[in-house]
Amino acid sequence: MNPNSPDRQYTLERTRNIGIAAHIDAGKTTLTERILFYTGMIHKIGEVHDGGATTDWMEQERERGITITSAAVTTEWWQHDEAEMLKLFPGVKHRINIIDTPGHVDFTAEVERSLRVLDGAIVVFCGVAGVQPQSETVWRQATKYHVPRIVFVNKMDRTGANFDNVFSEVQEKLGANAVRILIPIGAEDQLVGQIDVVNQKAIYYSDDDKFGSTYTVKDLTDPLVQLAQDAYQALLNAVADVDDEVGEKFLNEEAISATELKQGIRRATIANKLVPVAGGSAFKNKGVQYLLDAVLDYLPSPLDIPAAVGMDPDDESRQILVQTSDSEKFVSLAFKLWADKFVGKLVFFRVYSGVIKKGDTIYNPRTRRSERVGRLIRIQANEHKDIDACYSGDIAAMVGIKNVTTGDTLAADGKDVVLEPPTFPEPVISMAVEPRTVADQEKLAIALGRLSEEDPTFMVKTDEETGQTIISGMGELHLEIIIDRLRREFKVEANTGAPQIAYRETITQAAGGEGKLVKQSGGRGQYGHVIIALKPNEKGKGLTIDNKVVGGTIPKEYINAVYKGIQESMSNGIIAGYPVIDVHVEILDGSYHEVDSNENAFTMAAIFAMKDGFKKAKSILLEPIMAVEVSTPDDYQGDVMGDLSRRRGHIQNTESKGKLSIVHANVPLKEMFGYSTAVRTLSSGRASYAMTPSHFEQVPNNIVEEIVSDRIG
Repeated sequence: MNPNSPDRQYTLERTRNIGIAAHIDAGKTTLTERILFYTGMIHKIGEVHDGGATTDWMEQERERGITITSAAVTTEWWQHDEAEMLKLFPGVKHRINIIDTPGHVDFTAEVERSLRVLDGAIVVFCGVAGVQPQSETVWRQATKYHVPRIVFVNKMDRTGANFDNVFSEVQEKLGANAVRILIPIGAEDQLVGQIDVVNQKAIYYSDDDKFGSTYTVKDLTDPLVQLAQDAYQALLNAVADVDDEVGEKFLNEEAISATELKQGIRRATIANKLVPVAGGSAFKNKGVQYLLDAVLDYLPSPLDIPAAVGMDPDDESRQILVQTSDSEKFVSLAFKLWADKFVGKLVFFRVYSGVIKKGDTIYNPRTRRSERVGRLIRIQANEHKDIDACYSGDIAAMVGIKNVTTGDTLAADGKDVVLEPPTFPEPVISMAVEPRTVADQEKLAIALGRLSEEDPTFMVKTDEETGQTIISGMGELHLEIIIDRLRREFKVEANTGAPQIAYRETITQAAGGEGKLVKQSGGRGQYGHVIIALKPNEKGKGLTIDNKVVGGTIPKEYINAVYKGIQESMSNGIIAGYPVIDVHVEILDGSYHEVDSNENAFTMAAIFAMKDGFKKAKSILLEPIMAVEVSTPDDYQGDVMGDLSRRRGHIQNTESKGKLSIVHANVPLKEMFGYSTAVRTLSSGRASYAMTPSHFEQVPNNIVEEIVSDRIG
């Protein structure tokens, strides 16, 4: 059966959903801007440093020169080798849906949810800095969702750029089976083009054309011939090792055409057995067009990836395959919400099967409610284009849906299936926020509600003891942007308190605990009695509970209440009232009263038993540790390392890249506030750093008292 509807403009075979992801400042947004220019979507190139990039449309992005929110754009491309490809994919141009994602660790959720719905990705590395911490995080996220990748080694025009070094790092640091497909010709100010390894040709970009639109394809000349032949042989060997069809021809010493080799690279890339690598310079307009060809050649269409696997909401053990086809019932995943000042709440969604049309009714299995789609919109960064229908494999936005959150499945009426939602890390930093005026009180609550709806890593709660509103996020910059958005978008002026760390508590040894609630005050009393044993759990396991009660000493109808009490007690530890993690609890025994026992009494008894156990099990306080990487000129290495040590940091290792020293350290988050200013001062503004959450570690005893007094104070 043909999966394509006769009404669709682009067939599924000629559709690509890709993300552009990398470490901050690797050039993702610049690359996206060049792609939009060469594909004809824009007619003037905007630059990040000028605040003119199409996908950096928020005021905060233009001021800071960074990407904060993932931006979606749709474009078209007719590749250079179209005559050959038409034999494989008959039809018209390809449609490419692109999501430009942030590189800063504070906005890692944007990358997470984007990769969840994309079919492929271009991972960008700086030709000088190579594989950096956030690059590794992005790589792990892509691996988690089985996203095929192409690597683009960018900034090959910069002083110190080295394609071979970055290529080796991709293999060694990321464990990727990388192969070179487009090798830069020259580097730094001598960058002139690329070697097309598959076709054994040289591509030269004209210096007379500042936009890089003009290039010529020539035969290879010395000294490029040997480099190209060596790269071709390495490519052929790598493909033959992982692809049966190419491997069989290779072993039989049969000729392998360029088309057959491309098909082999494509199959291996889609299977995540191979990672093609290209090099160039987006800013200098060299190498982007052939990178686009590689996207079409090697990254999957929606038909090339396995069918999405959902589950029956009424029976989680029952899996439901969602086939990519316009003829199936409509199933999609809402991966992002955005409050647009012109149209209201936008719900970004990826269609996995079926077709949705304006005015259709869709069903949300989580809420068990149906709603009508008011408008369908194709997003071009911050511009909207109304469309009548959205087909299988497409990414778009809808207006008019109210009761939806990030990760919801939206399906046709009568289609009860839940797709796996993206997962998000826990916030690591908090601060108190309050309106400056009484008039802002209600506006603040509404604004914070909308922002937390958009961003799963931004959380809002009320401190029960102080009545303060506490906001939590992924870092200082994250919360800074939130406060800025409150002021600009929602016209709410707010005062903020000092940032607070998301500490945790855990236990270090096994212990028993006993809790009893006995109340007699005339009439019916309260009686609950619980005996437990607890012990440290494996790191990352959280809370696990094992019921070992025998003989009905705690009746079955009260066991759930005991579970509830155990779970509630984990939200407040005994040292400073922080959440407790990684504990295994066994419910051993207890007793009940035929008249006075009830669920509430057993819940309270379980809480008392847990508190008793925490005291005996030597509870400790844990703090978040950050993996910090500082890139500094050699002259300042000693000062930087000394400063990190003063911040209770542990230097892991150092490495050299040209005239730069790269210092890797683990540092408590508590000590990293204001570090961006400090490192600039230490290095006369020449050093940069990146920071990613690593793990939790025990807080030193001399620091515990300070944290507890701050918490109580």
